[in-house]
Amino acid sequence: MQRCITGFRQDEEGHWIADLECGHSQHVRHNPPWFVRAWVTTEQGRCEALASMRLECRLCDDTAATR
Repeated sequence: MQRCITGFRQDEEGHWIADLECGHSQHVRHNPPWFVRAWVTTEQGRCEALASMRLECRLCDDTAATR
């Protein structure tokens, strides 16, 4: 399920984590060539993502599938 990003925080290794509206969270690493998310590396990029980006929440998908 697509969920809005409500905030960001960093884990103990300095990787960015997006907090989602459903209460779950997801790492949003910029690790080319596997993950190209240059927007996460700047404060401006993260702020813009708050207003416009949705991420797929696999935990919500799993919960919906078991109902």
